[in-house]
Amino acid sequence: MPGVFCGIDWASDHHDVALIDQDGTLLAKLRIDDSAAGLTHLLDLLAEHGDTPEFPIPVAIETSHGLLVSCLRATGRPVYAINPLTAARYRDRYALARKKSDHLDAKVLANILRTDIAEHRPLPADSELAQAIAVLARAQQDAVWDRTQAGNKLRSHLREYFPGFLTVFVHFREGITSPITRTLLAAAPTPTEAARLSRSQLRALLIKAGRQREITPEVERLHQLLREPQMQQPHLVEQAMGAKTQALLRQFNAACTSADELEAATVAAFATHPDAEIITSFPGLGALTGARVLAELGDDHTRFADARALKAYAGAAPITRASGKKTVVLARHIKNQRLAAVGYLWAFAALTASPGARAHYDRRRATEERHTAAQRNLFNRMLGCLHHCLTTRIPYNEEIAFPTHAEQSAPTAA
Repeated sequence: MPGVFCGIDWASDHHDVALIDQDGTLLAKLRIDDSAAGLTHLLDLLAEHGDTPEFPIPVAIETSHGLLVSCLRATGRPVYAINPLTAARYRDRYALARKKSDHLDAKVLANILRTDIAEHRPLPADSELAQAIAVLARAQQDAVWDRTQAGNKLRSHLREYFPGFLTVFVHFREGITSPITRTLLAAAPTPTEAARLSRSQLRALLIKAGRQREITPEVERLHQLLREPQMQQPHLVEQAMGAKTQALLRQFNAACTSADELEAATVAAFATHPDAEIITSFPGLGALTGARVLAELGDDHTRFADARALKAYAGAAPITRASGKKTVVLARHIKNQRLAAVGYLWAFAALTASPGARAHYDRRRATEERHTAAQRNLFNRMLGCLHHCLTTRIPYNEEIAFPTHAEQSAPTAA
């Protein structure tokens, strides 16, 4: 294997490349543009310095996304995504005056692999399907966050001039995202316009929103709510706020549509993956949350050496800080935030779907542990089970996952 290491300082329009040998000697440097020709120049430079399919030159770069990273991964070489904060701390080794340049950054990245390659992990060798699911699942999660933000903006604006409308969607499971809520607000964005809606108009709006049952009681409820006395802004101010509501509503509708369409695409892609059956066998994991889990774990089952590594990556395992006689155990904040977010939903849903998970959570709470800590501990336990099941290719088994609870709940012979 050639003792050559490559560092690439990534930018939006160009990339600086540095190659060094085992002794730290600079072998070559190159600036390429973000194009197919630039990639060809990079691969030719690597080939000139001993790059072969059997012994590819490892590459360090400060991002895990983008076309350049994707093309480098396609060549089968190990690609190391170095955290920019880590690279900044390494830079102090080579520039005491704190100077900075793109070429120096590329050389620093190459030296990270030369000196500490064992301390960093290459990007996982995920399949094309797993990478596609990751794109869809992350986009859907972003769309949900955008939808929540847009809904909060709309709700806050309504509270300033139309607080009576906030009671319309209180009992809807979807809340402000309900099609009825959005259809009604689009038709009557101000209190004055809402109070003028007749029963026949309300019925037509409910049908337009997709309501099929109990339409008459809902019409009467809305007819009464929208006519209740409330404080109002001056007429011109109210009209202006109604216009702003229409603009916010269009943004909100777009966010809702994006989230729904991406959810359908994510679930459809996830259903075709071989790991889908194992992941969804776990209590609390459905098709969408399972897709989010797969998106962050990938399907390269050699990525995590053991379950402890996976738990640390997800932020479920605590971190211990020891100095002298003082030892402190704290929650882990440096983690995969997306996986931690879906872990909270997973653990919460497992409380009602798994008797063993519920008993485990109750035992943690009985020790005066807070809800969040107990839920994180349950997530930690479920991650260990998931790592075992994916490694051994077996589905979830409640009796194996929580043997103590299974023994206690088993019927005794008369």
